[in-house]
Amino acid sequence: MVKLDFEKTGGLVPAVVQDYQTGEVLMLAFMNEEAWRATLSSGQATYYSRSRQTLWVKGKTSGNLQLVKEIRIDCDDDTVLLKVEQLGGAACHTGYKSCFFKQIENGAVKITAKPVFDPQEVYKK
Repeated sequence: MVKLDFEKTGGLVPAVVQDYQTGEVLMLAFMNEEAWRATLSSGQATYYSRSRQTLWVKGKTSGNLQLVKEIRIDCDDDTVLLKVEQLGGAACHTGYKSCFFKQIENGAVKITAKPVFDPQEVYKK
């Protein structure tokens, strides 16, 4: 198995997630060693939730799963790039395709996309 350097970053490594066809950056998440192993064995992106302090399979609740098509590791072995097939059309828990739907323009935040789903409906919160 590929060995990542989880020690350098306090047990978590950043995972940059891209759409494997378009190259669009969808999100940034974190992985601990268990999430890394789960991702490698299942082929589904699995992350570590810092707020809930538990593993989460991306899309398990919403249906917006990420199927891993390619994995790259940076030169220091402490950052992962996942190229994924984003099922359901949205990577962001707020309902957008990408978590990066806000653009700074003339000192103000501009929303550059429309939501794919309503998070209130999907997550029943």
